[in-house]
Amino acid sequence: MTTTITPPSGAAEQAPSEPPARRRHAVTRRRRGNGRFVAACLLPALALFALFMIWPTLSVFRMSLYTWSGFSPKMRFVGLDNFTKLIDDQQFLRAFQNTVALLVIVTVVTMGLGLSLAAIMTRQKLRGRNLYRFILYIPNVLSVVVIAAIFSAVFDQENGLINGTLRLLSLDGLQQVWLGDQGVVLWSVAIAMVWQALGYYMVIYMASMASIPEELYEASALDGAGAGRQFFTITLPLIWETLRTTLTFFVLSAVNLSFVLVRAMTGGGPDGASDVLLSYMYQQAYTNSSYGYGMAIGVVIFAFSFLVSLLVSRATRRQPLQY
Repeated sequence: MTTTITPPSGAAEQAPSEPPARRRHAVTRRRRGNGRFVAACLLPALALFALFMIWPTLSVFRMSLYTWSGFSPKMRFVGLDNFTKLIDDQQFLRAFQNTVALLVIVTVVTMGLGLSLAAIMTRQKLRGRNLYRFILYIPNVLSVVVIAAIFSAVFDQENGLINGTLRLLSLDGLQQVWLGDQGVVLWSVAIAMVWQALGYYMVIYMASMASIPEELYEASALDGAGAGRQFFTITLPLIWETLRTTLTFFVLSAVNLSFVLVRAMTGGGPDGASDVLLSYMYQQAYTNSSYGYGMAIGVVIFAFSFLVSLLVSRATRRQPLQY
């Protein structure tokens, strides 16, 4: 008599577990597939970046080692002679000084006013606050060339707004040739740069300040802290990362902004008094037919911008605060 053992009711046969080697192979194959997909998505962007950023940058470095008019097929290798000439070029040194002066003045004024206005409009109950914000933000919407045209009219010697107002107030002695005087032309360009950028950074700081909990200010007020103390001990530390990012971005963008405003407002004059690095590079490369020399100035601008951004990043690095 044969006895058949029947498994308990409801028990299911369990398939043998998958070998570990096969599981590892499946995971590896899946990861490779994901990697190929990511690479396929990134490849077009990397190709465009290499074509329009890396290759032109390398070309600038290469052309800085040659003497070339920009039009002639003849190019002569001169090594570092173009950079040696820069050391003795007084106009280049003047343009470099103007660039540094504009960066320092415009950055300090723009960041300071932007933070102050943002704190006032965020913390104070102002009537028409949205209207003020809109008015201050308008310059950022306008083209830089339009802003240059506006300030060229404002600083006009005969019919400009400033000299006209001074004449109306019988303050003729304070009138200036704003864009024709070597002593004030750089300040005129700086005013235009501040006016163009102020509203944009004010709005960014307002958005960052609006995220700070109100309870922190209420607690500090109970402890006797005033508005100024609250700004430096609560507001500024909690938006520090935003300030650090915008500071680096502004310093780099100001180099380009100064070039456009100088070319449109003064053309680098009078007698090169308002020249900045980019305008002097443009003049040498495309006006004086010294393309190789202009590219050497471009290399200096690249190194200068990289160094400034690195210094700003290192100088403003600190442990972020959380709330």
